[in-house]
Amino acid sequence: MRELTATALKARMDAGEPILLLDVRESWELDIAEFPGARPLSMAELPDALNTLPKDSEIVMICHHGGRSFTAGMVLERAGFRAVTNLAGGIDGWSRDVDPAVPVY
Repeated sequence: MRELTATALKARMDAGEPILLLDVRESWELDIAEFPGARPLSMAELPDALNTLPKDSEIVMICHHGGRSFTAGMVLERAGFRAVTNLAGGIDGWSRDVDPAVPVY
């Protein structure tokens, strides 16, 4: 699976690239810090939602630090998704490197 830094993701978002942002954090985490434009889908919900996700789009997986999103991305790859990327550092990296207005927790 590919990995992408927060600053690289921001550049791609600013360029208008078509990317599905999938945030696999829990609802209590989303209440603390939202990721702009991301679709929330917890790890527990992921298996039942596989058939609702586009297999032909790039999907960037997001979590707190990048570990859970990497695991979730592996689930997608095993299910036949070919363009899965993990946000290295997660929303924590986003907060530190791109948008300090997003709370760090």
